[in-house]
Amino acid sequence: MKQIGKVGEIWRYPVKSTRGEQLKACKVGAKGVAGDRGWAVRDDKAGEIQSGRQMPKLLQCTSRYKTEPGSEPWPVAWITTPTGVEFSTDDPRAGKLLSEWMETDVSVWPIVPPQNKEHYRRLPVDLPELRRQFGREGDEPLPDMTMFPQELMQYIASPGTYFDVQPIHVLTTASLAHMRGLNPGADWALPRFRPNFLVDTGTEKGLIEAAWSGKTVRIGEVELNVYSPAPRCANTIHNQGKDVPKDPSILRSIVKHADQNLGVYCTVVRGGSVKTGDPVSVS
Repeated sequence: MKQIGKVGEIWRYPVKSTRGEQLKACKVGAKGVAGDRGWAVRDDKAGEIQSGRQMPKLLQCTSRYKTEPGSEPWPVAWITTPTGVEFSTDDPRAGKLLSEWMETDVSVWPIVPPQNKEHYRRLPVDLPELRRQFGREGDEPLPDMTMFPQELMQYIASPGTYFDVQPIHVLTTASLAHMRGLNPGADWALPRFRPNFLVDTGTEKGLIEAAWSGKTVRIGEVELNVYSPAPRCANTIHNQGKDVPKDPSILRSIVKHADQNLGVYCTVVRGGSVKTGDPVSVS
């Protein structure tokens, strides 16, 4: 295997589509970083678990665990709105408090058993709405949906999880630097892209992980299989707080210069521990 860098940052997102928490170390299992996307928000009017693509205001909230997750069921997470209101996901008022910020009726849900498929059911989406969620303009193409697991045509995630595609998302500093060079006036803040692992690739240049599909990545004790590139959606351009303002040019650049993708999605072949500074190798 060729070492291509080291772990620069580790991130976990206790509540799907909120800003997450940076870690110094983590445990990785078949469902990714322990506790990642352990909770999600349901639009009660629509009757569907949703993400920042449908509910952009959710992207401005943060979430964290006060108790380190061990194994499922994951512990209670804490959500903080931009107005400074903090509450736990098991607070009976959680839905009401979050609804006040979201300005629509929502509720907060843990992962439920995969047998409860109705909980994960995806609502039909027409083409204009799909283009809105992916933030596409004019004649910009949508991602090739055939690259996604077929069950995602019916469900918002693989039942028993809340991941958009696969449980691990990896991004390199080389790719971020490459895109920043193409659009230096844009705000290429890491929270826009929500990786689990930011790999510090040193002096490597270009969109290096774009060629990793089907390859094996080892991060610390963990072995991953690269499932696919990560097509980017409208989440990348939305306001995510004072330090991450709205910036539509981000997505315009990714669609034009990076074939719509930035980073890669991975499945877990072998779990284990990862800490910042661990070597990262690809074969």
